[in-house]
Amino acid sequence: MSVFSYLLTLLLALGVPGPPPLPKAPVQASPPMLSFPVPAGVPNQLFYLQRDPNTNTVIYQLNVNNAGKVDDDEPINVFWLRYDEQGQRKELNFIQRKFAYGLSADKVGPEKFVLKFAAYNKVPFYLMRSGLDRAFHVFAVVNSRYIALTRVYLRIEGGTFWVPNVRYIELKGWDATTHAPVVTRLSV
Repeated sequence: MSVFSYLLTLLLALGVPGPPPLPKAPVQASPPMLSFPVPAGVPNQLFYLQRDPNTNTVIYQLNVNNAGKVDDDEPINVFWLRYDEQGQRKELNFIQRKFAYGLSADKVGPEKFVLKFAAYNKVPFYLMRSGLDRAFHVFAVVNSRYIALTRVYLRIEGGTFWVPNVRYIELKGWDATTHAPVVTRLSV
């Protein structure tokens, strides 16, 4: 037993009050959820992706040629709308394209592509025409149900540049069979 421990034990045994309690650290509330803008006026927009920690938005746009046909080599254009910088359009950089928000596309049939996100490949995604409106949409398959995507949201809480702590992925859109609105969250 150290001299300090012995003295502290002796003082407490004699009824001398111990040191005052340390003040409690203030409880830090979670940061408020951001108010995200809804992109408008983007021709051929398929869906958009938003995430913490800012309102900058990734747009996924159908890539068509002058004749209106989908580009088989690169069917989707992916770019930023930088709302934190006056809403300007900006291309993804190499790291964003290859490790985070970019897509690869493999043609599997006439006007049908399998899509893989650079950062997440656990849910199948397809670019194809809808049987309801005959327009192109990106469909996610969740619990054997096709969801036409309109928005993807990533809830990020901390982490690092290379390994953000993604708490969940929220998919918003409509059911391909019933056209009913759908919002579903995927644990990561």
